[in-house]
Amino acid sequence: MADLKGKTLFITGASRGIGLAIGQRAARDGANVVVAAKSSVPNPKLPGTIHTAAAEIEKAGGRGLAVACDIREEGQVRAAVDEAVKRFGGIDVLVNNASAIHLAGTLEMPMKRYDLMHQVNARGTYLCSQACLPHLLRASNPHILNLSPPLNMNPRWFASHAAYTAAKYGMSLYALGMAEEFRGRVAVNALWPRTVIQTAALNLLGGDETARQGRTAEIVADAAHAILVKDFKACTGNFFLDEDLLRAEGVTDFERYAVEKGRALLPDFFLD
Repeated sequence: MADLKGKTLFITGASRGIGLAIGQRAARDGANVVVAAKSSVPNPKLPGTIHTAAAEIEKAGGRGLAVACDIREEGQVRAAVDEAVKRFGGIDVLVNNASAIHLAGTLEMPMKRYDLMHQVNARGTYLCSQACLPHLLRASNPHILNLSPPLNMNPRWFASHAAYTAAKYGMSLYALGMAEEFRGRVAVNALWPRTVIQTAALNLLGGDETARQGRTAEIVADAAHAILVKDFKACTGNFFLDEDLLRAEGVTDFERYAVEKGRALLPDFFLD
């Protein structure tokens, strides 16, 4: 099977959770991983910083670069991309993983939270893609992967948290549009978990009980790896679900990803 040895991945929000897991999986191949995130100092509520994540990348067998970057700030994003290119000579893969969430109805939504979600999720994805694309267009097997859901227009996914849904769907719309815009030049896909994923952020939202009904971030990392090693010309414009993709790749043991073996799994948002 193809691997990511020597490839450079620019991963947003990679200081913990799914972003870090994707970086660690790539690092096991011997990849270079740029950890681009805000967390440069420890947070008592959310474990992990860009520095601890880069150390984990190195431990897994790759080369890590910690870059403090708020993807809402254009100057910081472009500086982070420049630093990545200076260190590793280019960018082969962009993973738009960074995301903000606030589940509230229209009357309860603080506009500060609304702005944060749209600035990070939709605008941040667009900005990072724009900044990385000149380098991706020179790569041998370039990929953009957005951690965003399939575009499900069932009103149930809008009724209780329309602002969050619109912000996440913005990421998906950019995957759809850029896949066609750069078809034959850069692969652009979206990936979403079929179940909830155990992360520190999920624990803050739903508590440990919710996490115990989910899977570990390794399932998303394995699915991302399966996408990123594919030929960019043959794999673009897809909305992948982690489990479905891995089944197609021949994976049969999904119990190993369960947080609690034998527990009924809780489906993720946006999946009927």
